[in-house]
Amino acid sequence: MSTSSSRPRMTGIGRVLVIVYAIMALAATGRSFVQIVQRFEEAPLAYTLSALAAVVYILATLALVFSSSRAWYRIAWIAIVFELVGVVVVGTLSLLLPALFAHPTVWSWFGAGYLMVPLVLPFLGLWWLWTHRAHTATSTAPAEAMVP
Repeated sequence: MSTSSSRPRMTGIGRVLVIVYAIMALAATGRSFVQIVQRFEEAPLAYTLSALAAVVYILATLALVFSSSRAWYRIAWIAIVFELVGVVVVGTLSLLLPALFAHPTVWSWFGAGYLMVPLVLPFLGLWWLWTHRAHTATSTAPAEAMVP
């Protein structure tokens, strides 16, 4: 009886990456929930950005787990690139316009409140996606056919 599946099991650094994304998803979800329920009126922008970060981490976690599927592989790329842009933009704005982020978000100061994990994590996620392309996620068309 064969127990092999069409989807390879995630091992090694991929598994660690999923665990870290899941932890960030839980942390950002908990943080944003408490912020929004207890004091949303104090900083609606910051607390909405924390909730957005939570959604992105949840989506990235799921997409990485199922990244052997072409659709989830693309979703993982989109979510992690969005995460990277969010960390850089919010991190930069929190330094340049500190009054705007008097109440910190997950991505404020490039994730300093989370030991800079929000800044490093998308780079690791993108590296992993680049080096572990799912066989179903790669195109069978020649590269020349893709050029307009």
